[in-house]
Amino acid sequence: MKAHDLKPRPGATHRKKRVGRGISAGQGKTAGRGTKGEGARAGSGGHLYRQGGNLPFFRRLPFKRGFSNFRRVIYAEVNVARLAAFASGTEVTPEVLAHAGMVDPKLPVVILGHGELKVALKVRAHRFSQTARDKIVAAGGSVDVIAA
Repeated sequence: MKAHDLKPRPGATHRKKRVGRGISAGQGKTAGRGTKGEGARAGSGGHLYRQGGNLPFFRRLPFKRGFSNFRRVIYAEVNVARLAAFASGTEVTPEVLAHAGMVDPKLPVVILGHGELKVALKVRAHRFSQTARDKIVAAGGSVDVIAA
Protein backbone atom coordinates (compact mmCIF):
# COMPACT_ATOMS: atom_id res chain seq x y z
CA MET A 1 0.00 0.00 0.00
CA LYS A 2 1.26 3.46 -0.91
CA ALA A 3 0.39 6.88 0.52
CA HIS A 4 -1.69 7.75 -2.55
CA ASP A 5 -3.79 4.61 -2.02
CA LEU A 6 -4.96 5.70 1.44
CA LYS A 7 -8.58 6.78 1.81
CA PRO A 8 -11.10 6.93 4.69
CA ARG A 9 -13.14 3.83 5.49
CA PRO A 10 -16.60 3.63 3.91
CA GLY A 11 -19.11 5.65 5.93
CA ALA A 12 -16.44 7.61 7.80
CA THR A 13 -16.96 10.80 5.78
CA HIS A 14 -20.15 12.68 4.97
CA ARG A 15 -20.94 15.41 2.51
CA LYS A 16 -21.49 18.86 4.01
CA LYS A 17 -25.17 19.64 4.57
CA ARG A 18 -26.15 22.56 2.31
CA VAL A 19 -28.93 24.29 4.22
CA GLY A 20 -31.31 26.94 2.97
CA ARG A 21 -31.36 25.75 -0.66
CA GLY A 22 -35.10 25.28 -1.17
CA ILE A 23 -37.79 22.95 0.20
CA SER A 24 -36.93 19.99 -2.02
CA ALA A 25 -33.47 19.79 -0.42
CA GLY A 26 -35.04 18.98 2.96
CA GLN A 27 -33.31 21.82 4.80
CA GLY A 28 -35.00 24.80 3.17
CA LYS A 29 -36.97 27.69 4.64
CA THR A 30 -35.71 27.77 8.26
CA ALA A 31 -32.56 25.75 7.44
CA GLY A 32 -32.85 23.49 10.49
CA ARG A 33 -32.94 26.41 12.95
CA GLY A 34 -36.60 26.14 13.92
CA THR A 35 -38.76 29.24 13.89
CA LYS A 36 -38.03 32.61 15.46
CA GLY A 37 -36.09 33.25 18.62
CA GLU A 38 -32.46 33.93 19.35
CA GLY A 39 -31.19 30.66 17.90
CA ALA A 40 -32.76 31.39 14.52
CA ARG A 41 -30.84 34.64 14.11
CA ALA A 42 -27.42 34.91 12.50
CA GLY A 43 -24.49 35.84 14.72
CA SER A 44 -26.36 35.03 17.90
CA GLY A 45 -25.84 32.56 20.68
CA GLY A 46 -25.96 34.93 23.59
CA HIS A 47 -23.27 36.11 25.92
CA LEU A 48 -21.46 34.11 28.56
CA TYR A 49 -23.12 36.17 31.26
CA ARG A 50 -26.70 35.45 30.08
CA GLN A 51 -27.67 31.91 30.95
CA GLY A 52 -31.39 31.98 31.49
CA GLY A 53 -31.51 31.84 35.27
CA ASN A 54 -28.44 29.68 35.79
CA LEU A 55 -25.49 31.06 37.68
CA PRO A 56 -23.45 32.83 34.97
CA PHE A 57 -20.31 31.16 33.69
CA PHE A 58 -17.98 33.87 34.99
CA ARG A 59 -19.46 33.63 38.48
CA ARG A 60 -19.04 29.86 38.50
CA LEU A 61 -15.34 30.14 37.64
CA PRO A 62 -13.94 32.88 39.88
CA PHE A 63 -10.40 31.49 39.61
CA LYS A 64 -10.31 32.25 35.88
CA ARG A 65 -10.67 35.99 36.39
CA GLY A 66 -7.64 38.10 37.04
CA PHE A 67 -4.75 40.01 35.65
CA SER A 68 -2.10 38.98 33.14
CA ASN A 69 0.92 41.25 33.21
CA PHE A 70 1.94 41.75 29.58
CA ARG A 71 5.15 43.49 30.68
CA ARG A 72 6.35 40.42 32.61
CA VAL A 73 9.97 39.58 31.83
CA ILE A 74 10.65 35.90 31.18
CA TYR A 75 14.22 34.93 31.99
CA ALA A 76 16.34 32.00 30.83
CA GLU A 77 17.36 30.34 34.09
CA VAL A 78 20.82 28.84 34.71
CA ASN A 79 21.87 27.31 38.02
CA VAL A 80 25.44 27.66 39.30
CA ALA A 81 25.82 23.86 39.14
CA ARG A 82 25.68 24.10 35.33
CA LEU A 83 28.35 26.81 35.33
CA ALA A 84 30.80 24.26 36.79
CA ALA A 85 31.12 22.82 33.26
CA PHE A 86 33.23 25.83 32.20
CA ALA A 87 37.01 25.98 32.71
CA SER A 88 38.43 28.13 35.47
CA GLY A 89 38.94 31.79 34.48
CA THR A 90 36.36 31.69 31.66
CA GLU A 91 34.20 34.75 31.08
CA VAL A 92 30.64 33.40 31.01
CA THR A 93 28.26 35.67 29.09
CA PRO A 94 24.75 35.09 27.68
CA GLU A 95 26.33 34.53 24.26
CA VAL A 96 28.65 31.83 25.65
CA LEU A 97 25.71 30.16 27.42
CA ALA A 98 23.63 30.26 24.23
CA HIS A 99 26.51 28.77 22.24
CA ALA A 100 26.75 25.97 24.82
CA GLY A 101 23.02 25.31 24.36
CA MET A 102 22.07 26.22 27.93
CA VAL A 103 19.79 29.18 27.19
CA ASP A 104 17.65 30.71 24.48
CA PRO A 105 19.72 33.57 22.98
CA LYS A 106 16.65 35.84 22.75
CA LEU A 107 15.89 35.81 26.49
CA PRO A 108 17.67 37.69 29.28
CA VAL A 109 19.64 35.40 31.61
CA VAL A 110 19.22 34.94 35.36
CA ILE A 111 21.75 32.96 37.39
CA LEU A 112 20.21 30.97 40.26
CA GLY A 113 21.98 29.44 43.26
CA HIS A 114 21.13 25.72 43.10
CA GLY A 115 24.20 23.46 43.27
CA GLU A 116 27.88 23.91 44.02
CA LEU A 117 30.58 25.86 42.15
CA LYS A 118 34.30 25.14 42.64
CA VAL A 119 35.82 27.02 39.65
CA ALA A 120 36.52 30.75 39.54
CA LEU A 121 34.50 32.33 36.73
CA LYS A 122 33.76 35.84 35.59
CA VAL A 123 29.98 35.70 35.10
CA ARG A 124 28.01 38.37 33.23
CA ALA A 125 24.20 38.09 33.24
CA HIS A 126 21.08 40.24 33.43
CA ARG A 127 20.18 39.12 36.96
CA PHE A 128 21.60 37.08 39.85
CA SER A 129 19.95 35.58 42.91
CA GLN A 130 21.72 36.44 46.16
CA THR A 131 22.79 32.82 46.75
CA ALA A 132 24.21 32.56 43.22
CA ARG A 133 26.14 35.79 43.72
CA ASP A 134 27.55 34.51 47.04
CA LYS A 135 28.59 31.12 45.59
CA ILE A 136 30.34 32.65 42.55
CA VAL A 137 32.28 35.13 44.71
CA ALA A 138 33.12 32.40 47.27
CA ALA A 139 34.61 30.27 44.47
CA GLY A 140 36.92 33.18 43.58
CA GLY A 141 34.94 34.49 40.62
CA SER A 142 33.28 37.80 39.89
CA VAL A 143 29.75 38.93 39.10
CA ASP A 144 28.78 41.59 36.56
CA VAL A 145 25.17 42.66 35.93
CA ILE A 146 24.26 43.53 32.34
CA ALA A 147 21.73 46.32 31.83
CA ALA A 148 18.71 44.92 30.00
